[in-house]
Amino acid sequence: MTTNEKLYFFWRKTKNNAMLVFSMACLLVAVTPLVLIFSYTLLQGISALNLDFFIQMPKPVGETGGGMANAIVGTGILIGLGALIGLPVGIMAGIYLAEYGDNPFAAATRFLADVLSGIPSIVVGVVAYIIVVLPMKHFSAFAGGVALAILMIPTVTRTTEEMIRLVPQSYREAGLAIGIPRWKTTLRIILPTALKGITTGILLAIARAAGETAPLLFTALGNRFWSTAIDQPIGSLTVFIYDYSKAPFEDWIRQAWGAAFVLIALIFILSVIFRIVTRSRYAEH
Repeated sequence: MTTNEKLYFFWRKTKNNAMLVFSMACLLVAVTPLVLIFSYTLLQGISALNLDFFIQMPKPVGETGGGMANAIVGTGILIGLGALIGLPVGIMAGIYLAEYGDNPFAAATRFLADVLSGIPSIVVGVVAYIIVVLPMKHFSAFAGGVALAILMIPTVTRTTEEMIRLVPQSYREAGLAIGIPRWKTTLRIILPTALKGITTGILLAIARAAGETAPLLFTALGNRFWSTAIDQPIGSLTVFIYDYSKAPFEDWIRQAWGAAFVLIALIFILSVIFRIVTRSRYAEH
């Protein structure tokens, strides 16, 4: 190896190591806020996390102790309702845009989905209040689920579209070549192949919806008593965090930190469950 070749090899190796160090530094910068938020929330709310926090109801104003069992269950119900309404709509819309979306209607749908994803959540809450709460003449968990579903739909729609577009065209051609109808090729081959990416979009949508407070103030309202009825007001962790964090009681503020940590942990657990469930032989392709 000549001197010039050695210098060239050394220069390439130096650039490679420099970019590797730079990439690792960027990774640390991206992860550090999450670690700080997680650790600080745990530090502030750890004293509130005990068995009573998960199984007892909130105490009356001025009394210490109690828990947020109704809010934890209510959050699960609201997220479940939002996912039940919003995910099928978002996934099917994404499939249509990816597979049949070369027309003006699809272009308008993409534009509206992008606009909807940027609309403030409080506006979505007002819309849900008008279309659900006013006709029903009372607040309800169903209205909260509709508001969360509206927030989920644009994220799931655009993610599903992009993930399906990334599936190689040869997959579609192979299915059509052996006589499988196009719709069945999409559902049996294309969709399972793009499942991991779609799951990521679903998790992002659920995470955003789970952390919303403003839409629930206009729809589910909140409830300090035990309620699992979808046609009645229901408690949620985000509303309790909002109410407790501005209260003058130290115990309420401590519980608000505990609720914030439980909310973060809930999203983490959902992420792990989704990853395990969707880990199939199709997703590895």
